[in-house]
Amino acid sequence: MNAVGKPLMIEAQGSFAAGGKVIHEEGIYEESHALSPEGQKKHVDQGYVFYQVPVHAKKNALLFLHGAGQSGACWETTPDGREGFQTIFLRKGYSVYLMDQPRRGRAGSSGVEGKVTPSADEALWFDIFRFGHYPNYFEDTQFPREKEAENQFWCRGTPNTGSFDPNLTAEAVSETVKRAGDTVLVTHSQGGSPGWLAAVKNSGIKGIIALEPGVGFVFPEGEVPPPLASSSPFGALKGVPVPVKDFDRLAEIPILMIFGDHIPEKPSPHGGEDNWRVRLEEARLMADTINRHGGNARILHLPDIGIYGNTHFLFEDRNNQVIADIMDRWMREQGLG
Repeated sequence: MNAVGKPLMIEAQGSFAAGGKVIHEEGIYEESHALSPEGQKKHVDQGYVFYQVPVHAKKNALLFLHGAGQSGACWETTPDGREGFQTIFLRKGYSVYLMDQPRRGRAGSSGVEGKVTPSADEALWFDIFRFGHYPNYFEDTQFPREKEAENQFWCRGTPNTGSFDPNLTAEAVSETVKRAGDTVLVTHSQGGSPGWLAAVKNSGIKGIIALEPGVGFVFPEGEVPPPLASSSPFGALKGVPVPVKDFDRLAEIPILMIFGDHIPEKPSPHGGEDNWRVRLEEARLMADTINRHGGNARILHLPDIGIYGNTHFLFEDRNNQVIADIMDRWMREQGLG
């Protein structure tokens, strides 16, 4: 574990629920039949948000939205005990908001039925996350390779209690921004999908940093590219059509998408890597489309600037401070920091 940094001065912190709905069951509640749902209600499908506001906070808050199989915990501390983005960006003067998306983690009250089935699948995800080719890590991997770090990483995973719904999560994000004020949204992987939709809903989102967005790339109706085939176990990647007026909202804010290393330029028989070849290609297509619509979208592939070995979890990699500095510099260049 790293040494303790200088003390932080926190002006406010706490947690709250964001979004969701209330289910009302017909009938009249009877105390004698308290186990019956009749006449009762249930709050469901809300997001959970933990926040910290430093003294003399910068004008824009940061809202962190995790990806599949994760919760807001992934931003707190790295698997090997170093400071995570939560603390790194607090030290940089930003208010931080960490969300557990609806039907996940501390926001597990689902409005639809779900089934949690234990499944041994960590070799699959080892390859998808580009740690290496299971069980061997890439020689230059930035992911911490100590046994206890590996253990901490896998223990952090959490299942869906109901199906993933990007519109539901986008609503929770939008409600969080209403409370946080002007915000830069930082998404990871699956979180990219509701991130784009939330920016359409809420003008309080002043910019987006998407860390390896993985699904839900949006395009104007009539401009969706053909599906991109790959050897990924998840199959071809398809873009999502949205009304032109909604897409043009994305052209009004600066957007940065960051991708790590070991992403092939040509089709690969290794499904874990080829999975990200098509996602990087789709991200470039989306950025080009945003820019054709008058926007300001940039793709940053880290090897292009001499940074190697980063995995899908670049915010937990050993050089996460370097990644945070890149993000902070971009925000300041865009007038967001």
